[in-house]
Amino acid sequence: MEAERTDVVVIGLGVGGEEAAGKLAEAGLHVTGIEAKLVGGECPYWACIPSKMMIRAANLITETRRVPGMAGVASVTPDWEPVALRIRQEATDYWNDKVAVDRFTGKGGHFVRGRAVITAPGEVIVTAEDGAARVFRARRGILIATGTDPAVPPIPGLAGTPYWTNREAAETEQVPESLIVLGGGPVGAELSQVFARFGARVTVIEAAPRLLPAAEPEAGRLLASVFAREGIEVRTGTRAGKVSHDGNQFTVDLETGAGDTDGTITARQLLVATGRRTGLAALGVAAAGLDANARTIHVDERMRAAESVWAIGDITGVSAHTHMAMYQAGIAVRDILGAGGPAADYRALPAVTFTDPEIGSVGLTEAQARDRGLNIRTGITQIPSSARGWIHKAGNDGFIKLIEDTGRNVLVGATSAGPAGGEVLGTLVLAIHAEVPIPALKTMIYAYPTFYRAIEDALRNLEAE
Repeated sequence: MEAERTDVVVIGLGVGGEEAAGKLAEAGLHVTGIEAKLVGGECPYWACIPSKMMIRAANLITETRRVPGMAGVASVTPDWEPVALRIRQEATDYWNDKVAVDRFTGKGGHFVRGRAVITAPGEVIVTAEDGAARVFRARRGILIATGTDPAVPPIPGLAGTPYWTNREAAETEQVPESLIVLGGGPVGAELSQVFARFGARVTVIEAAPRLLPAAEPEAGRLLASVFAREGIEVRTGTRAGKVSHDGNQFTVDLETGAGDTDGTITARQLLVATGRRTGLAALGVAAAGLDANARTIHVDERMRAAESVWAIGDITGVSAHTHMAMYQAGIAVRDILGAGGPAADYRALPAVTFTDPEIGSVGLTEAQARDRGLNIRTGITQIPSSARGWIHKAGNDGFIKLIEDTGRNVLVGATSAGPAGGEVLGTLVLAIHAEVPIPALKTMIYAYPTFYRAIEDALRNLEAE
């Protein structure tokens, strides 16, 4: 089979891969972009965009229910049909990526549909759905941007049952009457609240001691209290020991962390939200000098994984977020083009869980800062006690927590939870990224009465420790 020559092969055209491939093509390189599924990847078809449409709709239902006692009388009857229709029509074009493919080829890129395997340094074989294969040899190298797939744990009885991952949840045209969610991280938490607000009876199973185990403990506790108020049952410190499906409903046998039985629960549907996986071995990364048994691909500050190999996005293990893939794409493009520019800097890496309340975080948690041996002070304030929180009243749950490195007198971490937690986070991201001194933050003028003004209270509370 004669190899086709190209400058760069980009494997995976999710948000990061498409961005990088398009920029390289616009720079005049011959770029071959390979995608087995949909160009655009997880974000526009199953994750970020569909899920936020679902969340927006669910939040409208709850806001309507907050009207009594605040603005009169109101009632709402949840209806999933317009949500599902919006996802099909506006977000995904019925899961068709023609617009995205045309966008890439319009920039001068060469698109190939199929599964790619690296077979030698700079060499990739692509197999189409019909079995036809093509070989590509890259003069400059290979950029890996294949993202991740839902990780399904090897729970006895789970394989072969009609369980959901986030993908089936985004595609559903009906809300199940009852739902078990395995995993209380961001995806599990967001979808649990959505389906509960649309009428499902929801139980969340999380093996860790709290919801959102990677976040500050206060965030998990806050969300647990909100979930309890909304009728969502949360079982932490518990895992699924066995799963069965009788054609009508799921039965999950529960175990504690010590392996003891912890009862049985049933529901019409089961959602698995227990993380993501990369599948490096199937990609053939060993042929490029990488560890096929690793969970992720280690890259340096220029996104280099090996000689003439770059990697970006979820597969690097830095952060499974669209904004990270886009950020790393820019760095990789500059390096491939020899353009220089700033190296990767993850000190102010933001993330938002779009529950109600939104929970935004940036930088280090308190535990991470202490593990690094930093001398720290923390400051926290509750949103309900702030002026805007008191005015907002219904749905004002939240807090702001700050982590100060007292040695350098700057913030190294923060959490912003509240009705606009993700938006308020922007100020804190800037403060950490620019290493704004604490005295400068304290002398800022914070508009009254805003949610972000609570940052001023949290800064004042740093002095209380």
